[in-house]
Amino acid sequence: MKGTVGRLACLLAGNLVKILSLLLAVSLIAFVLVTASPVDPVQQYILGLGTAVSPEQRAQIEAYWGVDQPPVQRYLSWLSSVLHGDLGVSSLYRRPVAEILAERFGNSLALMVSAWVLSGLLGFGVGCAMGLFRDRWPDRLLKKVCYVLSSVPTFWLGLLLLLIFSVWLKWFPTGFSSPIGLTQAEVTLGQRIYHLILPAVTLSFLSFSNIALHTRQKVIDVENSEYALFARARGEGALTRLFRHDLRNVLLPALTLQFSSFAELFGGSVLAENVFSYPGLGSAAAAAGLGGDVPLLLGITLFSALFVCAGNLIANLLYGVVDPRIREVEA
Repeated sequence: MKGTVGRLACLLAGNLVKILSLLLAVSLIAFVLVTASPVDPVQQYILGLGTAVSPEQRAQIEAYWGVDQPPVQRYLSWLSSVLHGDLGVSSLYRRPVAEILAERFGNSLALMVSAWVLSGLLGFGVGCAMGLFRDRWPDRLLKKVCYVLSSVPTFWLGLLLLLIFSVWLKWFPTGFSSPIGLTQAEVTLGQRIYHLILPAVTLSFLSFSNIALHTRQKVIDVENSEYALFARARGEGALTRLFRHDLRNVLLPALTLQFSSFAELFGGSVLAENVFSYPGLGSAAAAAGLGGDVPLLLGITLFSALFVCAGNLIANLLYGVVDPRIREVEA
């Protein structure tokens, strides 16, 4: 028991060092890219005020936001504030970045988790079906569907679903995370789920095809193995072979691919949330980029990198649960 706890502690400590190093590198790269952006944050802030300012007032605004300082000094000052728990104040929303992240993360988390679970279950199930019926009409049909979905842009698919199911059929709302005119306390769970369906379905198709096609190939490899051929010779049916032999060998690669899609979810959520006017981190990131809101953009970038790292850490811990051979190697 002590040895298991010690190995788990070493694993967590090693991953923690990697995560901190990665976050430092991400923050530096993001700061360099934001600094090199042609968008002038001071000019965007002045446009948001809606009034003309004098050169002296502009200089005061630059001094307030620290734009007049050298880039290295600005980065070190921002990094020092982050280490003390202060992500800065958003120039777009005039609120602390931490409050905006806490407010928007709940909506984005519900959207991404729903899309992540849906794409994983649907992709894994469709991939297993294609592998068992390989080179027959179900396999050929589903494979063409996967190829089409993997080529379709997320925003175009979202607009298509919005046009069909919201405008023409009127089955779902056209956007937002809750009905218009209601406060957060008045919105029910059913209404939130109702507004979540179309964005989650749109975002799930982002990684669905990759999981399905990858799982199909793995099922075919297992079905061509000697023990699967022996099981077929004994008279075992397709479903029996799937549950007895295929799933354990296919689950680990599918799990790896599923958790690696965390980064794709953040990228896709920017498009999906803007198409459906969904108030999450993706729409906030797009607004921060167009509005030159440097503190908010850096905060979202840092938070999204932390979210992806947490997903990869969970995947590493689950490997030993799925495959006992990994536990033996670690031991």
